[in-house]
Amino acid sequence: MLEKTFYKELLKNSFQIPLQVTYWDGKTETYGEGTPQVKITFHEAIPIKKIADNASIALGEAYVDKKIEIDGSIEDLILAAYQSKDSFLYNKKLKQIMPKRKHTENQNQEYIHDHYDIGNDFYKLWLDDTLTYSCAYFKREDDDLKTAQLNKVQHILNKLDPIPQRTLLDVGCGWGTLMLTAAQQYDLKVTGITLSEEQYKYVQSKIIELGLEDKAEVLLTDYRELKNRQWDYVVSVGMFEHVGEDNLEGYFQNVSDFLKDGGSALIHGITMQQNHGASNGWIDKWIFPGGYIPGLTENVQHIINSGLQISDVEMLRRHYQKTLEHWEHNFNEHLSEVIDMFDERFTRMWDLYLQACAASFASGNIDVIQYLLTKGPSGTSLPMTRDYMTK
Repeated sequence: MLEKTFYKELLKNSFQIPLQVTYWDGKTETYGEGTPQVKITFHEAIPIKKIADNASIALGEAYVDKKIEIDGSIEDLILAAYQSKDSFLYNKKLKQIMPKRKHTENQNQEYIHDHYDIGNDFYKLWLDDTLTYSCAYFKREDDDLKTAQLNKVQHILNKLDPIPQRTLLDVGCGWGTLMLTAAQQYDLKVTGITLSEEQYKYVQSKIIELGLEDKAEVLLTDYRELKNRQWDYVVSVGMFEHVGEDNLEGYFQNVSDFLKDGGSALIHGITMQQNHGASNGWIDKWIFPGGYIPGLTENVQHIINSGLQISDVEMLRRHYQKTLEHWEHNFNEHLSEVIDMFDERFTRMWDLYLQACAASFASGNIDVIQYLLTKGPSGTSLPMTRDYMTK
C-alpha cells in the first residue's frame, strides 16, 4: 500500500500530458485532463529505495526488463516530464546517486570500447551511409539524413575558412567522414584520432580505398598522447562529452596546444545552457559510461583559461532532436535484425536511449553547440562577417 501511495504521488503531477497508469494490482488511474496520450503499465512495483536512489536508473532498467510497458511515444512521455516543473525529474528529495567515474587513458579506452566497438554492422543499420554519429544539420526541412550529415560536415569546414594544403586534426574522428571530406574536397592534409579499434580499422581501410595515403592518416591513440605536433585547424565533434568533468579544462588546453598561432578550431558538442554540467544515471550505466554533459558557462571558462578566443557560437538543439528522430525511425525499421545481433533487452535499451535523448533536446534540457575558436585575437585569421560560412 505504501508503494502504491508513493507512486501515485510521484506520477500524478509529473507530466504535462494526460496519462493512464495501470498498477501491478490491475487498478488503473488517469492523471491530467483529456484522453490519455500515453498508457503505462507496471507489471510489478519497483522498490521505493531504487527510485529514491536514482529514478532514471530504476525506471529505465524496469522498462528494459519489461517490468514497465509503455503504450505510446516514449519521446512524448519524457518530453512531458521535462516540461512539468513538478516532475520527479526535478524532485530534490530523490538522491540521484551516481557512480564515480575516473578518466585515465586506460579507462577512457574501455568506455569508448563499450559503446563504439559493439560492431560496425550494428551502426550501419540505423546511421546513414556516411556512418556519422553526431548531430546533423538540416538546411531544408525535407533533407534526408545523409544530406543533413554532409551539410554538417561542410558547415563545420566552411566555418574554418580553410586554405588548401594546410593541416587539420580531427580529435575523435569517428568513422572518418569529416576528415576524409576535408582531404578530398578541401585539399587539406588531415590527421584523425580515435580510441575505437573498429573505427580505426574502418578509417584506415577508407584511406586506402580512396587513395588518400599521402593526405590522410588515422591514429589509434588518446588525445593526451599527441605530443610536439601542431596543425592549422582542429575539429572535434561529439568528443568533449567523453572526457569527464575533471578533464575538461585539460581538453581545451590540449586543443589550444594542438593549434599553430593564428589557427582555428571548431568544437562541436552537447552542452547544457541553463545549468552546470551533469550526467544521467541510466545513460552512464548502460549507454555512455563516463559521459558528462558540461554547462555552457563551464565550457566558456575553460576556453578562456586555455588562451583561446571565441569567434562564433551556434546552437543546434533542434537539429539534434530531428537527427535522433531519424535514427530512431531507422532503428525501428531494423528491430528484428538488432534482436538477432544482440537480444530483445538490448533492443529496448537502445530504443529508450534514442527517444529519451530526442526528448531531452526537444525540451531544452540539453543543447548542442558549435564553438568557433581562434588561437590569437578573435577572428584575426577569419573574415569579419559570417557571410563566408554559407557560401
